Amino acid sequence: MKKLFFASLLVLTCLLGLLNSSFTTTEKRPAGEFYQLTIYHIKNADQLSVTNAYLKNTYLPALHKSGLKNIGVFSSIDNDTAADKRIYVLIPFANLQQYETLMNSLSSGTLLKSDNSAYTNAAFNNAPFERVEGVLLKAFRDMPVLKTPTLTAPRAERVYELRSYEAATEKLYLQKVNMFNEGGEVDLFNRLQFNAVFYAEVLSGSHMPNLMYMTTFENKASRDEHWKIFGADSTWKRLSALPQYQNTVSKADIYFLRPTDYSDY
Repeated sequence: MKKLFFASLLVLTCLLGLLNSSFTTTEKRPAGEFYQLTIYHIKNADQLSVTNAYLKNTYLPALHKSGLKNIGVFSSIDNDTAADKRIYVLIPFANLQQYETLMNSLSSGTLLKSDNSAYTNAAFNNAPFERVEGVLLKAFRDMPVLKTPTLTAPRAERVYELRSYEAATEKLYLQKVNMFNEGGEVDLFNRLQFNAVFYAEVLSGSHMPNLMYMTTFENKASRDEHWKIFGADSTWKRLSALPQYQNTVSKADIYFLRPTDYSDY
């Protein structure tokens, strides 16, 4: 009887060990980050100057001091001529609690205690922007953490390409997300060296259902060559022809950006 008891105890111990090992392995997998993408819509050079000065001299230093890092700040390549000039700020968060902490510290004034900037103290009839658009995102399973690009060209030559893919329905949107993860589109971008910064689902935004991602290139010629190779790739041709991925994008918006001189990358 004692032998049976000890034998059973040994089996139970082994099973618990396997279960603990499985949980440990799961816990070690990187959790997906969250991203806040803030888009400043601006109408003239004065607004650009005031908002850039605020972001460079006040906002980003405060974010860095609070422990946040890898913050990207980008300008539309056509800001000189566009009627809707834009500045994009991308902040990664390890979890939603970190995001909530930042929002609370901003609303309470504890993050920017001595902010005397022209941006913050602008008059109602001389605002530093036309509107501010906010997007909250969750990283894809196959790229759970933001990756800063390894580019060597001067910042003024680099091309950062931000894409937003909308879908007609939630079901079709989820199929497009599946195409990136289970379908292998993320792996394809990696193989072709698109230097992606992130791929993410939009949790809250003005164009839902949609996903967004950003790829980066040394210059415009490199960008065009990469996409030419992508379109001719046999893996892409096979993947894009699969029935389950048909009609998953109803609208694609493409934004060409450059990093500001004070962006983290």
